[in-house]
Amino acid sequence: MSDTVEATVEAPGAGSLGPYIAAALGDKLTGFAQGVDMLTLEARREVIVDVLAFLRDDRRCRFVSFTDIAGVDYPGRPERFDVVYHLLSPYNNVRVRVRVTTDETNAVPSATTVFPGADWFEREAYDLYGILFSGHHDLRRILTDYGFDGHPLRKDFPMTGFVEVRYDEEEKRVVYEPVRLNQEFRNFDFLSPWEGTDYVLPGDEKATKSN
Repeated sequence: MSDTVEATVEAPGAGSLGPYIAAALGDKLTGFAQGVDMLTLEARREVIVDVLAFLRDDRRCRFVSFTDIAGVDYPGRPERFDVVYHLLSPYNNVRVRVRVTTDETNAVPSATTVFPGADWFEREAYDLYGILFSGHHDLRRILTDYGFDGHPLRKDFPMTGFVEVRYDEEEKRVVYEPVRLNQEFRNFDFLSPWEGTDYVLPGDEKATKSN
């Protein structure tokens, strides 16, 4: 029988991980909070790769499952974007949210060196928000067309967009044209459909004619 005993690490709860991670990462974090659903870590943008690598490799954390990256837009802030990472530790049955802030010009280091699965999520954040990721090997649009103008999930993006796309039968190709509103915006009276309207809708006059 071996005289050595392999050390075991007790699976921590989500509540105990916050102080532990904050102490281990030091000034790489700007704060943390334990919410109802999961632990949220506020990280500095330039060291996000180190933070993610620690969460993946530390024996008490083991957040080895990368879930997604989400963007959030707050146009009134100097750094208008939140970049939010969600990770899962299947060993501890605990999830964690990591958040950094940035703007339209400062790039966030790509997480693909730690989690290769971040590839398309970073492309989506770039496409829909215009968030830049430094070190990404193929940062280009993924959901909109390559010639798309703007980033459609920004709060200040017009609901009609800037251009419309259609297939031109004469030119036998797809063409881009400025958006045209073919009809004026309708005015709605917000009356209950169960009570009916106080005016005659087009076509309803036929119901009042005698046979």
